[in-house]
Amino acid sequence: MKPLIECVPNFSEGRDRHVVDQIVGAIRSVDGVAVLNVSPGDSANRTVVTFVGAPEPVIEAAFRAIKTATELIDMRQHHGTHPRLGATDVCPLVPLSGISMEETAAYAHKLARRVGEELGIPVYCYEAAATRPERKNLANIRAGEYEGLPNKLQDPEWQPDYGPAVFNPRAGATVVGAREFLVAYNVNLNTTSVRRANAVAFDVRERGRVKRRGNPLTGEIVRDANGEPVRIPGLLKGVKAIGWYVEEYGICQVSMNLTDLKATPLHVAFETVRERARARGMRVTGSKIIGMVPLAVLRAAGEYYLRQQQRSLGIPERAILHIAIRSLGLEEFGPFDPDERVVEYAVARIEGEVPQLPARTLADFIDDVASEAPVPGGGSVAAAVGALGAALGTMVANGSAHKRGWDERWEEFSDWAVRGRRCLETLIALVDQDTQAFQDLMAAYGLPKVTEEEQRARRQAIVRATHRAIEVPLKTMRAALQALDVLAAMAEHGNPNAVSDAGVGALCARTAVQGAYLNVQINAAGLADDPVAQEALAEGGRLLHDAQTREKKILAMVSQRMRNP
Repeated sequence: MKPLIECVPNFSEGRDRHVVDQIVGAIRSVDGVAVLNVSPGDSANRTVVTFVGAPEPVIEAAFRAIKTATELIDMRQHHGTHPRLGATDVCPLVPLSGISMEETAAYAHKLARRVGEELGIPVYCYEAAATRPERKNLANIRAGEYEGLPNKLQDPEWQPDYGPAVFNPRAGATVVGAREFLVAYNVNLNTTSVRRANAVAFDVRERGRVKRRGNPLTGEIVRDANGEPVRIPGLLKGVKAIGWYVEEYGICQVSMNLTDLKATPLHVAFETVRERARARGMRVTGSKIIGMVPLAVLRAAGEYYLRQQQRSLGIPERAILHIAIRSLGLEEFGPFDPDERVVEYAVARIEGEVPQLPARTLADFIDDVASEAPVPGGGSVAAAVGALGAALGTMVANGSAHKRGWDERWEEFSDWAVRGRRCLETLIALVDQDTQAFQDLMAAYGLPKVTEEEQRARRQAIVRATHRAIEVPLKTMRAALQALDVLAAMAEHGNPNAVSDAGVGALCARTAVQGAYLNVQINAAGLADDPVAQEALAEGGRLLHDAQTREKKILAMVSQRMRNP
């Protein structure tokens, strides 16, 4: 997996779109990076940009953006509701794939050093790149904000990690770091009272609130033996939160950073704010994600709300995300497009990883099969037919979970639907993989074979490509056989009105197994004495026999239930 990191710089300008466009243009000027999202905020007077790429292009793009922001943003004129330290307030790097947090932190230091030395800006490092324990937390570094920087830079404990310990009135200071994925998330309240919004924020944030004697707002602060204020912890781990008024919307929000999404998932944060707001006489009207969100986070929210409704979780992924978007009220102030806001979708599109054949219409796919080209061929068709079989089993399971009078059985059928969904998603992916395996094999045969070394390399490449061409249809066989498990359960226990669908699904799944085995056989024929090929043939024979046996049993059950519904 090639190294891929995300950079999420926050710039202290959210009102002048010309300035924002120039900063984003500086990022886009670097080859090898892709801008995924730009989220300006008028009241916060702040823009969050999300871009991804290989490490070196990313830190080059980040440097150019920081340099441009330094030239265009004058912090002496800046006013907004969000805490900030400089023109580029914070610039975190997030490891996405193929790179460790330690390696990402090293790149953060490389960027911070360059910003400090070449731009003359004081730079602090935080989270995984922190040089001291007290600098790990961004809030500690940002304390006092831009206005407090002149005094902070004179404090020996707060000398910058890079750059001069000299106040730069135009640019302020910048914080650079490496961290896990963080979701910036604002929940909308039907109030204009910042004090009440803050009360909810203090209820939920991990840091909680300062403990006081008597009146919780004005009473004397309780202190420990060291004279430090005693705090009442909040409800949610890994959550930072404040309340603020958003002039452009005319309401207050609880603005949160969710720094530990395993401890506090998105939907848990939303529901907890909703409960605490209701307890204080307010109502949540919606919410807003700033920047990007991981697929798993939004999917978990959709699945949570489906469970609340006793609905099957085996529905298409996009339908699950739709439930999450509607339940969280993410479109109160504008559209929320998963293709632009979900990290994996955006990266896959940019990296060209969107499936080619499955993304086409059925008619187009059939036309492709019927063309003069050798692909898509029998292997891709076998996978597609298997996916249709798995889809039918999933459909019966979903319908059974939603059947009137079967409410107490929704979870049983939901579990089967989820299994069917996994099978069909695997088989859909194999439609493309079979085509790619054939193309790789043809490429290996096309390698030069003049010298002895070239001949040896060509033979090795052909063997590797042939192994791949055998393994892909073998995977199709395994996935289609697993789909028969779902279809058997639906033929026996599913909605009787849909039992014929389970039968058609079984026919499709068995066809997929048998068709894929033909591909295993024809590709293995070129490696007569190869142990990998022989083992694949043996496994394929067992899988085919198993599929044929199961198909007969399923069709017998279907016939029986059709006669006696």
